[in-house]
Amino acid sequence: MAIVVDKSIPEFEALATGDIKVSNTSHLGQMVVLFFYPKDNTPSCTSESLEFREKHKDFAKAGAVVFGVSRDNMTSHNAFKEKLELPYELIADTEEKMCHMFGVVKNKIMYGRKVKGIERSTFLIGPDGVLRNEWRGIKVAGHVAEVLKAVKALKKANAASAESDSE
Repeated sequence: MAIVVDKSIPEFEALATGDIKVSNTSHLGQMVVLFFYPKDNTPSCTSESLEFREKHKDFAKAGAVVFGVSRDNMTSHNAFKEKLELPYELIADTEEKMCHMFGVVKNKIMYGRKVKGIERSTFLIGPDGVLRNEWRGIKVAGHVAEVLKAVKALKKANAASAESDSE
């Protein structure tokens, strides 16, 4: 089942570093940022992970929990997380279930050969479990700031909506 902006995220369950189970319902009441990246310990993926690390407190202050997602196994994720001192968890999607659900598995040409790879993409899920924004095929530079801006805007919109509901 494909995901669609302004629709609920389909059912899923995955394991993240820190022995945390993540599902479509595990973080209801919080915004969730899922950033999909191709591979641990590669230059662009390291840069993106570090940018999310640098802004982690800002995401938390805005009410969002951040997860990185790749096809790497838990051993690789644990080493990558420790090496970069990442304050957020990494989801090991070794069977590509989440990657396919979010539509980030793409055919690429690498060194003249066709390969199946992950398109760098980020998804913002609202506290209600509804997909609120998506960024596909992104470039690392400036991306994390753009996602944080969207998180803050969603927080503000949710606060305004809650205020009008209580009147």
